[in-house]
Amino acid sequence: MKQTIKKLLRDYIADLVGDVSFEILTPPDPSLGDYATNVAFVIAKKEGKKPAETATELKDALESTLGEMATMQVSSNGFLNFFLKPEFLQKRLLEIKSEAQYGRGGEGAGKKVIIEYPSCNVAKPMHIGHLRSTIIGDALANVYETLGYDVIRWNYFGDWGTQFGKLIASYKRWLDKEAFENDPVGEMLRLYVKFHAEAASNPELEKEGQAEFKKLEEGDNENRKIWSELREESLKDFDRIFKRLGTRAFDQTKGESDYESELKPIIAYLQEKGFARESEGALIIDLAAHGLPPALLRKSDGATLYMTRDLASLGDRIKTYQPEKILYVVANQQALHFEQLFAAARDLKLGDAGLVHVKFGMVLGEDGKKLATREGKVVAAEEVIDKIVALARKKVIQKNPDLSSDEADKIANSVGLGGLKYNDLKQHPHSDIVFDWDAMLDLSGNSGPYIQYTYARLANILAKAGAYSDGDVSMLVEPSERALMKKLLDFPDAIGESAKLYTLNGLALYLYELAHAANQFYEQVRVLEDDNNDRKNARLTVIATVASTLKQGLKLLGIEALERI
Repeated sequence: MKQTIKKLLRDYIADLVGDVSFEILTPPDPSLGDYATNVAFVIAKKEGKKPAETATELKDALESTLGEMATMQVSSNGFLNFFLKPEFLQKRLLEIKSEAQYGRGGEGAGKKVIIEYPSCNVAKPMHIGHLRSTIIGDALANVYETLGYDVIRWNYFGDWGTQFGKLIASYKRWLDKEAFENDPVGEMLRLYVKFHAEAASNPELEKEGQAEFKKLEEGDNENRKIWSELREESLKDFDRIFKRLGTRAFDQTKGESDYESELKPIIAYLQEKGFARESEGALIIDLAAHGLPPALLRKSDGATLYMTRDLASLGDRIKTYQPEKILYVVANQQALHFEQLFAAARDLKLGDAGLVHVKFGMVLGEDGKKLATREGKVVAAEEVIDKIVALARKKVIQKNPDLSSDEADKIANSVGLGGLKYNDLKQHPHSDIVFDWDAMLDLSGNSGPYIQYTYARLANILAKAGAYSDGDVSMLVEPSERALMKKLLDFPDAIGESAKLYTLNGLALYLYELAHAANQFYEQVRVLEDDNNDRKNARLTVIATVASTLKQGLKLLGIEALERI
């Protein structure tokens, strides 16, 4: 709705003052209107007038255009306030109810967006940072698809580099075959840790690791076979966790090794064109013109780095897909790397795609410290999933002790993952997030389960009601009914802002506020007991439309809407 009002204003003032920046706001006090704008301040400043005078001129000029939709008032301080008419809200309610997928847009038609996540590393467990990347990346992809974009979900993982020489050396020395069969990723991690522990007292091991990686690069059959086995087992484990999370399948799955054959030609090209130069035996791209330190392409020992591989991957994406944008959903700690990558891409004129680093912060425990195991290690993603689902199961059993074990498991999985995902997405991604396990599952607070519970509550009313008609929507005059009809109008804006800002917290907040308004309505209005059939059916129409919108919104966040909790 905000965008509708903004477009009307922008179209009108374009000939007067050109393209200017102004805001459409939601006043904290409903007596000041459903929406308000500061556009009069912007125009008045340009024309040397008083804001109230300009606001009055705008009101007089636009009132006929907005006549069906809203009335306008000028506040004493110059804000222009909009009051939506009941007839307009009632009409829009029926239109929204009839839409198959309310909130869907066409702004992305014919445009491609590549979204890279979660950047896992082969031979290591998926950790909590990868969990954040997966949750954010999957939800962003859902949002862009809803806006009509052709989204390519890109799983780009680390499967190349000197660390694989160390792992192969460790594999040859200390592999426990039985442990590898039972828990491949766990055994890989043990081998990697053991290598570093042994290398602390035996420096020759580092040379052995370098030699094994050199053999791998040169195509040694044994090392290639070991590396392929490690890669395959890791990818199986990643896929298993993605399935547990319920995230959508990837459209592209590529590792750094897929660009191995392109690295030498790329380096030769960069040197030939004068983009890369030697520095203390290493090869760098000088980015001083961008105010950045040099990007390292190749170490003095000849080993390439992931900057080189990322440039190769970026070139491949742009050449193959010609995307409008490429989003990299990667932690804050990699900010410098992406600044360097994007600067190098501009210098190399790789294409016109908008390159965006969607940064996210750390995960903190309830004590405000970085979430870690007792040994101070990074927490594995699956440990987090196991814990939140187990806690959810306890709550589900307490609330519904008569549930079968299978039903309890299904609900607990959905509620647990709903709490986990919403806790992440309701906060700005740049911020560190706190894992307050109880708050994540709170059925009365700003949580995923609260919204899921609200949906289930509305679904229960509709199930009890059975068949119904639209009723007489002109009878929807209660404040709680008006609040719901008005809130429904803001759903498309919430989706659009998520795509524009690369954040999901606005959409999450919208769903919480819609659920909160629905619960207030539920407490104040006895729908099924209403003896006026036309009004009862109209109220059921409100409930059905709100429930459908909550379900669609939860789906965008990657959260399941349950009929029963």
